Amino acid sequence: MEKLPAQMTVIGISKPGGPEVLLPETRVVPVPGTDEILIKVAAAGVNRPDVAQRSGAYPPPPGASDLPGLEIAGEVVAVGTGARRHKVGDKVMSLVAGGGYAQYCIAQDAQAMAVPAVLSMQEAGAVPETLMTVWHNVFERGALQAGETLLVHGGSSGIGTMAIQLAKALGAKVIVTVGSKAKADACLKLGAIRAINYKTEDFVAEVKVVTSGAGANVILDMVGGDYIERNYDAAAIDGRVVQIAFLGGPKANVNFARLMVKRLHHTGSTLRPRSNADKAAMVAAIEARVMPLLREGRIKPLMDSSFPLEKAADAHRRMESSEHIGKIVLTM
Repeated sequence: MEKLPAQMTVIGISKPGGPEVLLPETRVVPVPGTDEILIKVAAAGVNRPDVAQRSGAYPPPPGASDLPGLEIAGEVVAVGTGARRHKVGDKVMSLVAGGGYAQYCIAQDAQAMAVPAVLSMQEAGAVPETLMTVWHNVFERGALQAGETLLVHGGSSGIGTMAIQLAKALGAKVIVTVGSKAKADACLKLGAIRAINYKTEDFVAEVKVVTSGAGANVILDMVGGDYIERNYDAAAIDGRVVQIAFLGGPKANVNFARLMVKRLHHTGSTLRPRSNADKAAMVAAIEARVMPLLREGRIKPLMDSSFPLEKAADAHRRMESSEHIGKIVLTM
């Protein structure tokens, strides 16, 4: 077992603002508590909630680290009392409630998963938050079934590219919306049956064409705003609309009669504030249903770019440009 340093480099948020407020700091290496493990971070995923937290719009839940970073991969270097799933030396990837932008990070033992041999550590760092978001929202809340059609807005995002692969692997058909030909090509290569350019095409009309008028059974939406009513138009009878973000705004004028006429179910969730028990249950389901697909190489994160930890501001600039296709990670 390596001797742990007393201090580590982290990326803190000096004040709410743009990417420039992400600055290196020196902090004490944390000690794992009951049911926790300490991970020497090799890679940390960069996600939209990190950007929201940096801007002051998404504070960490009580008790969580004030540092950004919701998913990590690395080596277990210490275990707390009660931690039984993982041991020192294990290579793991884990959802965390914060603190991922650091050389060392605490994780819940029950939320960490073994890194499949087919994944690099950078790829592993791009998996936990994205995969758990897709699994819970598309398959647990949205109840997507084999043979059904899934519409994903933001198909070329980290979440979108994972949703395409997982839905296809489990027998569903996937339609996506994207903003460029390059993004459309990437999504089609992953297995989407249609990539709709929302800048030049009406996604409602195109979804109806692709589905012979039936509409999408499940819609995964991170846009909100005026997409809400349009989603109701694009949804099938008994369709499920699952909201995971509001990049286009959380308010809209909507004709809710469509909910009744089509018997729609509009739900949504955020992952970070969920209880440790809830997250552990999601991990258990993923280990049973999804990890075999990862180990077989049937799904894997589509990687856009990586940045060293001290260049976290550049990683955020890349994300906010919306030019990325797939996942952005920080490396240590």
